[in-house]
Amino acid sequence: MADFIEELYYGNIEPQNVKSKESKAYSREMKILSENEDILLEKLPEEDKKLFLEYVDAWGIVDGESVVDSFITGFRIGARFAYDTFVSVESDILKEG
Repeated sequence: MADFIEELYYGNIEPQNVKSKESKAYSREMKILSENEDILLEKLPEEDKKLFLEYVDAWGIVDGESVVDSFITGFRIGARFAYDTFVSVESDILKEG
C-alpha cells in the first residue's frame, strides 16, 4: 500500500491519463485541437495570435485546476468509502441485534 501511495505522490501513476490516452476518440480530438491551433496561428495577425495564445494558456490553467479538484474530490470519496466499509461501525448492517 505504501508503494502505491508513494508512486501516486511522485506522479508515476496518473489515473486520469491512463485510459483516455488509449482512446481513439481522445486521440482524434487531440489531433483536431493541435491541427486547428497550428492553422489559426498561421492565419491570425500578430496581435490576434497573442490574444489566442493567452486564451489557450488560460484555458489550460483553468482546465488543469478543474482536473486537480476532481481528482481530490474523487480521492476523498474513495477514502470515505473505504473507511465506511472497513472501519465505521455506524451501519445497521454491522450492528448485532
